[in-house]
Amino acid sequence: MPKNFLTRGHSLSLTRNRKIALAGVGTLGAAALAFSAVPGGGQTTTAEAGAPAKVAYSTEQIQGVKAGVTDQLAGASEKVASIEAKKKAADEAAAKKKATARAAAEKAAQERQVQKAASRSAKRVSVKQVSAKTYPNNLDGWIRESLAIMKKHGIPGTYSGIHRNIMRESSGNPMAINNWDINAINGIPSKGLLQVIPPTFKAYHVPGTSWNIYDPVANITAACNYAADRYGSMDNVNSAY
Repeated sequence: MPKNFLTRGHSLSLTRNRKIALAGVGTLGAAALAFSAVPGGGQTTTAEAGAPAKVAYSTEQIQGVKAGVTDQLAGASEKVASIEAKKKAADEAAAKKKATARAAAEKAAQERQVQKAASRSAKRVSVKQVSAKTYPNNLDGWIRESLAIMKKHGIPGTYSGIHRNIMRESSGNPMAINNWDINAINGIPSKGLLQVIPPTFKAYHVPGTSWNIYDPVANITAACNYAADRYGSMDNVNSAY
């Protein structure tokens, strides 16, 4: 047999075997597909029918879900923190506004009190000015003004008693001075409407009147104060005193 023939025959034999093998594989594949198509409730005669199927697990999807949940929780936390921060800011703004309003109200109340006090003070001054009585600058006016001051200080005396003694002592001249009696000899002459010596005027001077011994009202009031202390009242004086 020629060499090339044997070689060709061998090739043909291998080709035929390869075809048979491929055909076998195809048959086994078809059988596998047929077996996998059997319903779960069906029965098989193979030993592999009752073997549990293996499930392939993957961590990739679970990890993705976990990351998504974590992101959602973080986002929720940030949202809650943002809401709390806004609420805190709103509460602080409301408290500040309330404090400002309270301070303004207190300031307004204080200003009203000051205004009321000033108004009351002005009214008192106005009443005093209105009620302040004026007297004519003459003997009648001097006696009446002296009587008003004497009443305030509890010094007794009447218009008639004062007028009578004035007319006897100075004839109504507020600048009268005695340069001839014993007081004048002693260097302390009597002066004014009721002829009061300087030491007596100083000792019995009445607050609210002038310190000038020649001032009519001051002279009358001091003299009546002295007469009340020594005689009970100027009304009881009927001669030099």
